[in-house]
Amino acid sequence: MSESREAEGTEAAVPGGGLTTGEVARRLGVAPTTVRTWDHRYGLGPARHTGGRHRRWTPEDVARLERMCALTATGIPPAEAARLARETQAPAPAAVPEPTAPPRRAPAREAAPASRAGSGLRLGDARQECKGIARAALRLDAAALDRLLLDAIRDHGLIAAWTEVIVPTLQAVGRKWESSGERYVEVEHFLSWHVSGALRRAAPDTVPDRPGATTVLACVPGENHTLALEVLSAALSERGIPVRMFGGALPVESLIAAVRRTGPAAIALWAQSRTTASRPLAQHVAAMEWGVRGARRSPLVLTLGPGWSGRPVPGTARPYGLADTVQALAGLASR
Repeated sequence: MSESREAEGTEAAVPGGGLTTGEVARRLGVAPTTVRTWDHRYGLGPARHTGGRHRRWTPEDVARLERMCALTATGIPPAEAARLARETQAPAPAAVPEPTAPPRRAPAREAAPASRAGSGLRLGDARQECKGIARAALRLDAAALDRLLLDAIRDHGLIAAWTEVIVPTLQAVGRKWESSGERYVEVEHFLSWHVSGALRRAAPDTVPDRPGATTVLACVPGENHTLALEVLSAALSERGIPVRMFGGALPVESLIAAVRRTGPAAIALWAQSRTTASRPLAQHVAAMEWGVRGARRSPLVLTLGPGWSGRPVPGTARPYGLADTVQALAGLASR
């Protein structure tokens, strides 16, 4: 599977008519009674009903509940998590920048619903930066590509640049080579390499360790797609959170050794494919403990990537998107 697909499959669209309570519960990996309790007790119910008392959950309603799940997974009490979930703006499919991000330029309006970047890459209504990056990648123009990627990160912030500019372009390149046989593979590799370099250059210096605040980032064994973890590492460093990044395909024994040596507050395990997403491994890591007797600690394990979709892994958390992942880990580190 291509590197450009790693952000797909994690945020499925909610049908126009909304979801039922049962469908929402299955999507979140909780019991329907939990969803109803959050509605009655904390006011996290749907904005509208159909057919009398039948609930229909909109994308904004579901995003609010997903934030509730992410916040409670960090240990925040449910009442406080509900308050934060209500007050925080839901991340739309194209995430807005953090409040401290530089002002955003207005997106360019396209004349047709399916535009092309002068090269056959279908970019839909993607912003102008996507088209420029796609052109530079197809020309294999390293200097222009580096400049455009760094400009996007500087102008929009890491999270918004990743969600609104980089991911749509990676996905467009991936679709292009998948529909063209073996053509354009070099373009995808070229683009992925330069995205990785831009993330490293845009990230601040390594944050010194703080006891109990470090986050470990690793791909599960057999998984080599690292870009999503690289942008998460950069975003956490930007917020002063210590990160230990171990990259692709970390063997089980090495992962366990790294956890014991660092004693992290959280561990993020990326799986692009269901064939690499090991539920027993995630549960084993979540059950690990360290520290003196009577004051032992366990990490928060986050299962990230489309490989973990479906039935949730007991004892782990699965935040909604990059922004919520960063928010959950920042909240955990602050404690």
